[in-house]
Amino acid sequence: MEMPEWSAKELTPGQLSERSGVAVSALHFYEREGLIRSRRTSGNQRRYRRDTLRRVAFVRISQRVGIPLAQIREALATLPEERTPTRKDWARLSAQWHSELDQRIEQLVRLRDNLTGCIGCGCLSLSSCKIVNSHDKMGAAGPGARTLDVDLRDEPHRVSQS
Repeated sequence: MEMPEWSAKELTPGQLSERSGVAVSALHFYEREGLIRSRRTSGNQRRYRRDTLRRVAFVRISQRVGIPLAQIREALATLPEERTPTRKDWARLSAQWHSELDQRIEQLVRLRDNLTGCIGCGCLSLSSCKIVNSHDKMGAAGPGARTLDVDLRDEPHRVSQS
């Protein structure tokens, strides 16, 4: 694909796709989700401002670290439409997610450390495993389903003849 001139203020979907490494269909999805914008030419073709490249990069990086699209959309909505976002703009947005990312990192480290022990013992005990049963509220009542009116283990298996 032919590269646009550096003085070009707009990119076609194909150019934006090639420059960003994101499929055209994903760009259309981002647009439907309100993450990026385009304008339509008189021939009804999409054109993206050059700064859309930075927005697409921000979306991809944010998704990679697990930020939900709704939060990404909210963050991008605070950026100015009339100018290319600055380093200060990007720093402000990423700083909003530092504590959330720190919490996720801590969770992953705990999971990694506990998973090694769990796989090592092989028990996967629902009564004691902190990974499988970390928030069990009904485990003290004993094994089996506790919210059903009937203990299904005691009933014979019947097949309906309809």
